Amino acid sequence: MKSLFTFILAFVTVATFAQKDFQGKAIYMSKTSINLDNFGGRGGRQISEAQKKQFAERMKSQLEKTFILDFDKTSSLYKEDAKLSAPTTGGGRGPRFGGFSSGGTKYKNTKDKVAIEATEFFGKKFLISDEMEQPQWELGAETKKIGNYTCYKATLLKDVNPLDFSNFRRPRNDDSKDSGKKEEVKKVLVTAWYTPQIPVSNGPGEYWGLPGLILEINEGTTTILCTEIVMNPSEKAAIEAPKKGKKITRKKYNETVTKKTEELRQNFQGRGGRNGGGRRF
Repeated sequence: MKSLFTFILAFVTVATFAQKDFQGKAIYMSKTSINLDNFGGRGGRQISEAQKKQFAERMKSQLEKTFILDFDKTSSLYKEDAKLSAPTTGGGRGPRFGGFSSGGTKYKNTKDKVAIEATEFFGKKFLISDEMEQPQWELGAETKKIGNYTCYKATLLKDVNPLDFSNFRRPRNDDSKDSGKKEEVKKVLVTAWYTPQIPVSNGPGEYWGLPGLILEINEGTTTILCTEIVMNPSEKAAIEAPKKGKKITRKKYNETVTKKTEELRQNFQGRGGRNGGGRRF
């Protein structure tokens, strides 16, 4: 009976993915943790526990998000669930923590090696193109269950997103001349859990390249976990590359954001200096 059940399940799975118009929908919960001990108040002093609690509550909408991945055999569209997202203070222009909480819509086509992200920065729309080189995953034998799916472990060492503020930390030597500045972590270990039961080489955000749908990602202080999967939903989404916005490479976009952020920081410090020393940006 067990062998018969396994055969029937395998047959149904193959039949499902053999459909020409096959499509699936996966819901992911993203959560980023931050070490509030790394955040100092005016003059470099540590903030109080009450201030930490207040800051964490204010940042909750940025640190905990829900995303939807619509996918077919070769392409996908990954975006934040607009119904559950909350407006952020200052029109959403403040710093965001975590590489999976930058907003926008991410399109991937693993067959044609096309990756485009549609996003907005300071009221201007961009279409960011990424190079889709095959990720150098190291496949492991370790398994675990996520929902009803058996998942296998894979790891990857990747360059850190320079706009990911969660990967900055204070130097350990507080007596150095650079004390108070943040030092950047250059590499981060990514752990993925994928299931061959859904044989599509795709996953949340930028991730792909494994022999099965990625159901969980652990990257630095961010975890993305699939909480629901719907095969062939009654209402199928249009999985198409976004077209509105200024076309720009990822490298050029990062340079643009970094430059604008530095300008804002200097302007803020300049105003504070004239006023007798305000808070730093």
